[in-house]
Amino acid sequence: MPGEHDRIEEAAGRVLGSPVLNLARAAGFVIAVFVLATTGFVAEGWSLGDAAYMVTLTIFSVGYGEVHPLDTTWLRALTMATIVLGCTGMIFFTGALVQVFAHFQIKNILGIDRMQSQIDRLTNHAIICGYGRIGKQLAIELQRARTPYIILDRNPVKLTEAESCGHLTHKGDATDEATLRAVGIERARVLATVLPDDALNVFITLSARNLNPRLEIIARGEYPTTEGKLIHAGADKVVLPTHIGAERIAEMILYPTTAKFLGEAPQVRDLKRGLHEFGLEIEAVTVPEKSALAGATVGDAERRGAGAFFLVQIDRPNGQSYVHPSEEVKIEAGDTVVLVLRGTRVTAGSIFSEARQAIKMGRSYR
Repeated sequence: MPGEHDRIEEAAGRVLGSPVLNLARAAGFVIAVFVLATTGFVAEGWSLGDAAYMVTLTIFSVGYGEVHPLDTTWLRALTMATIVLGCTGMIFFTGALVQVFAHFQIKNILGIDRMQSQIDRLTNHAIICGYGRIGKQLAIELQRARTPYIILDRNPVKLTEAESCGHLTHKGDATDEATLRAVGIERARVLATVLPDDALNVFITLSARNLNPRLEIIARGEYPTTEGKLIHAGADKVVLPTHIGAERIAEMILYPTTAKFLGEAPQVRDLKRGLHEFGLEIEAVTVPEKSALAGATVGDAERRGAGAFFLVQIDRPNGQSYVHPSEEVKIEAGDTVVLVLRGTRVTAGSIFSEARQAIKMGRSYR
């Protein structure tokens, strides 16, 4: 998990420091010892080549022998200092070099660089804040549509589950602007904050809008009273799951034949998705025997709907079908009518489900 790796790296950094910086410091110390020691031997009348050779043998503890006799107190003191400081510096340098190799090897094994490079390459993508019930389904749909996206959550267990499903993830608090920048909010096309906490969704919306004024923000709201706050905070659209659930149940009551008639074939899903982008939906309704529209023409039904839908197909119980029926074709009880809907689907369905009004004739009703 990228977030967990970041936390481990941060803790290790506080203890060990940056591996590359440690290597640079160790190398600088060894070079300083080399230069100062060489300068000291040259000052005693040695040639530059002999001095450099002597210091190299001393620092690396090779011990091939002395180039010139060390017959003065100064030369012996200089040699002792070179041994102590040079060997110590080489120990630090070797340790820092191993640390650098281990650091980059571990990062390569854990895929940290690969994951971060994927995040850095994201553009025109979607950011999903929260990997709960709604976040999971949203990620699946975006994955099917091959839309670039990243999941942002601070729960390591949820992120492990998301990664196992092939989702790109980042561990962090979505209310933190630095975290939003880390997932490329400046380059993102849309942000969906779907946490089950209205206050957090409002705060995330405020932060996201401040960081990217052009970003489309879709926010989840638990309570209807939160909708106005989310819009005021900068959300473009607000989704109320409780209202959607109730509306879906109503649709199942009013459109019992939709799933059976349209099915869940990939082509149908693509058609639905394409229509949805234009604010349209497709449904199928079986006309009840006592429906107010039984016996009415297609034109009458569409006029009664006042633009809420238009009828694209009629299937009779006897197998006869009318594709793109004209306004004069009559709708009969038992027909399955396919509708392309604008606006509220429940309203359109209720028009077909509404019973025919009885007409009073004398003392009786017909």
